[in-house]
Amino acid sequence: MHKHGLHRRAFFGWLTVGWVAFSAALGGFLSLVFRYTYPNVNFDPEMDFIAGNPDDYDEGVDERWKNGYGVWIIKQEGKLVALSNICTHLGCIPNWLPAELKFKCPCHGSGYYMNGVNFEGPAPRPLERYKISLNSEGRVVVDKTKIFRYEKGQWDHPDSFIEV
Repeated sequence: MHKHGLHRRAFFGWLTVGWVAFSAALGGFLSLVFRYTYPNVNFDPEMDFIAGNPDDYDEGVDERWKNGYGVWIIKQEGKLVALSNICTHLGCIPNWLPAELKFKCPCHGSGYYMNGVNFEGPAPRPLERYKISLNSEGRVVVDKTKIFRYEKGQWDHPDSFIEV
């Protein structure tokens, strides 16, 4: 009479297969958890940069630094300012609409005047300014580590603009 069942050798074979499968699944899961803790993009834009000469800017909004550094340079009323291109509502990137002379955020409709002051939509405050100065060669330097906020009365600070 032959017993129907699992022999000892077959049992250990299946046990080994089970442990290998479990270890592989656990290893895959842990690698996904490990990968999740790191950002997909590790791009940190420069926090300060040289933005040419003051004479390079015409009256109005200059968008040449928008994509690379997240900055608009605005020349208005005899001043040159470096304006952040991050909406103060939820951090989207507004667009400059030259025909309407305003910045308009595509996410929720916040609107800003050319000087950065908000006037429509859910934006709670004006855009931020960055420190702007001239170096020893007379070139414009923007330093994004120093922020000036309108609602705190900081736009009158001498580092928040250049007289041109």
